[in-house]
Amino acid sequence: MQEIFTGWLKWRTVARLLLPMLMAAAGVQAASLHAETVQPPNAATAKGHSASKNLLVLGDSLSAEYGLTRGAGWVPLLEQRIRNAHIDAPVVNASISGETTSGGLARIKALLEKHHPGIVLIELGANDALRGLSLAATESNLRDMISAARKSGARVVLLGMQIPPNYGGQYTGRFAGIYPKLARETGATLVPFFLEGLQTRPELFQADRIHPVASAQPLLLDNVWPHLSPLLAVAASPAHIKATGKTRAASAVTQ
Repeated sequence: MQEIFTGWLKWRTVARLLLPMLMAAAGVQAASLHAETVQPPNAATAKGHSASKNLLVLGDSLSAEYGLTRGAGWVPLLEQRIRNAHIDAPVVNASISGETTSGGLARIKALLEKHHPGIVLIELGANDALRGLSLAATESNLRDMISAARKSGARVVLLGMQIPPNYGGQYTGRFAGIYPKLARETGATLVPFFLEGLQTRPELFQADRIHPVASAQPLLLDNVWPHLSPLLAVAASPAHIKATGKTRAASAVTQ
């Protein structure tokens, strides 16, 4: 019994010495776990891109100046309007004539890593429909592009497209419905129809009846601008001005 009592006293002494150290270690581990818990899943990525105001346009021939003099397309006009609004948002036009959603999906990761855009405009899908490709695949590709852009910390503007009714009412309707559906489900900003106002004016199209002429490019920009400008306004907000040392007014975006 004496040996048991003596052993118990020794253990009590050791425990009294070890307990504060064990509690301190547990407290450090708990604090570490808490920090990991409250940190957003994409915090590191968002931190890296949060200050970026690069604007990436990922489109097809409608954005790649097909049949136009260089500098006459709606994307160069967008660059000029942004400069006129005194917004520091360089535009990267990564559009390729003939591009499909599968091609855009294959390229977007590298483009995001290279340019670190704050805003991504996706103008794709028309070539999928004109080739009669799977609508399910088109929707999936667009969804994955939106997801990749958002995970990189960028905001997304999705340019809605439509196709002529001669492709059949069901296919035409289902294709047009992809864009608002994705906007609802992903939170992307939607331009309802990129070619709005042009479809009943054949004089605004080139001889192929597909690609708008130079005089139609400002109309395309006007369809995009009301949906894009609120996102660009963040670049000129008081918080951003304070963070970057800029002195440009946010109200200039709406000019």
